[in-house]
Amino acid sequence: MRKKWIIGLVGIVLLTGMVAASAYEMTPERKAWLATNPYKGVTVRVLTLKATVSQPLFILGRKWEKETGGKVEVVEVPLAAFHQKIFTDLITGMGEYDAFLTASWYYGDYFSAPEPYIISIEKFMRDPRFPQWDPKTVLPAMKKLLTWGGKWYGIPNDNDGQVLYYREDILKNPEYQRRFKAEFGYDLPIPPKTTKQFLDEAKFFNGWDWDKDGKADYGVSMHLKVGEQAMFHYASFAAPYVISPDNRYFWFNPENMDPLINSEGHVAAMEDIVKLSHYGPRAMLAWTLGEGWDLFLKGDAVFCFTWGDLGALAQDPKESRVRGKIGACPMPGRYKIYDPIKKIWRKYDKVIQVGNTTGGSWHLVISRYSKHPEATYDYAAFMAIKENAFWNFTRGWTGVDPGRTFAFLPPYGTASIQDYVEQGWDPHDVKPYTDAYYLDFTNPLQILYLRIPGGEEYWRALDFALGKAVSGELSPKEALDECYKDFVKITNRLGKERQLKLFRESVEYGG
Repeated sequence: MRKKWIIGLVGIVLLTGMVAASAYEMTPERKAWLATNPYKGVTVRVLTLKATVSQPLFILGRKWEKETGGKVEVVEVPLAAFHQKIFTDLITGMGEYDAFLTASWYYGDYFSAPEPYIISIEKFMRDPRFPQWDPKTVLPAMKKLLTWGGKWYGIPNDNDGQVLYYREDILKNPEYQRRFKAEFGYDLPIPPKTTKQFLDEAKFFNGWDWDKDGKADYGVSMHLKVGEQAMFHYASFAAPYVISPDNRYFWFNPENMDPLINSEGHVAAMEDIVKLSHYGPRAMLAWTLGEGWDLFLKGDAVFCFTWGDLGALAQDPKESRVRGKIGACPMPGRYKIYDPIKKIWRKYDKVIQVGNTTGGSWHLVISRYSKHPEATYDYAAFMAIKENAFWNFTRGWTGVDPGRTFAFLPPYGTASIQDYVEQGWDPHDVKPYTDAYYLDFTNPLQILYLRIPGGEEYWRALDFALGKAVSGELSPKEALDECYKDFVKITNRLGKERQLKLFRESVEYGG
């Protein structure tokens, strides 16, 4: 199955020769620097998750080796051991690895010691000897995930965020539009702008043969297996139930670190996602991410909300029946939103949508104990240059998603439809896909990213709560009350005052 947290296809990729081949313009200083053979005998050791996102480390690493004379050794470990492997190396000061392909939620751990465990890259960014990637191409929402205290630490790579994909051809069917209006009393919106519209449309298209292939189809495709990544989808869906122009906090009260996760808004969101789970196959409760994607790619679901991988994977004619038929839009919003700090419901006169950077946004950071920080940065920056990054963004199987200005069409960015067509895309799918991600990442309202120690533990507690709610084991409120207690236990074990301090730093809380 395709998924960011499983091993990818590096053997197949290398055998078929699908490697990035774009040249780039070197500075005179870089040409002179490489002429001295500065990385002869140098091996950069990188620790990475055993997953699709690790594949470019190998593929582009071979290109970097050829250009510089250095070597790259990539060590893959499964998710269950990844965090422990990183921080054992850092806490003991062994320095076995020069860099880590990290998820952004590890930043709280990196900055939990008196001296950060990773180094700022700003002096390297100013040095023309290294590959030049333009920091202005990184959108503000993504820059926040790569920086801490106003300084750059991460080198851009993956850009995770979730949008709503839909079957444009099915939604535009005149017969279905007439039937929808007769049933729900309003015109079928393309795409849905509110969570209510989304639920109504998913319900309408669930359980009948709307593509006329002889079998029943579904309203939505989701993956809900506990222990996977369903909790990320809950957060993206639930954000507009609590985040508004009057409140930007989703996870904790920044005054006292009290969890907000069982607020009335969160409960309403959980109730609705439980409803949504009934508008697809019941088997979704045991599906992994790849299985959720496959139902949509096979043409058997109208909706799927997920990461950028899906839009790129839809371009593969061997795997996809929806190439040239899809639309994409930011996650639906709401008029009525709960303020979990003030504990009141607010009504707005326009739809409030909330952007998200949900996911790992996997990228390289350099260890404080790196034996070769210059070579390590050189390698990471080589992956970040426009030519290699765009190649990464347009594949899908690399697990690396778009989020920099050169990935978007005018007026948002500098890419063209032809740029995507040359990478194998259907021209119809390019604009809705790239526009959706640009609008998502540039929305002034964002669900604030959880970057404190124990991030994975908080996410897992939410995952268990979601699983109990969609399975019917607990009511949505009971599940989130349990999640609240779990959040409190995690916070107290890790130290409430320290957690509060790091949470405030991570969200730039000013009091």
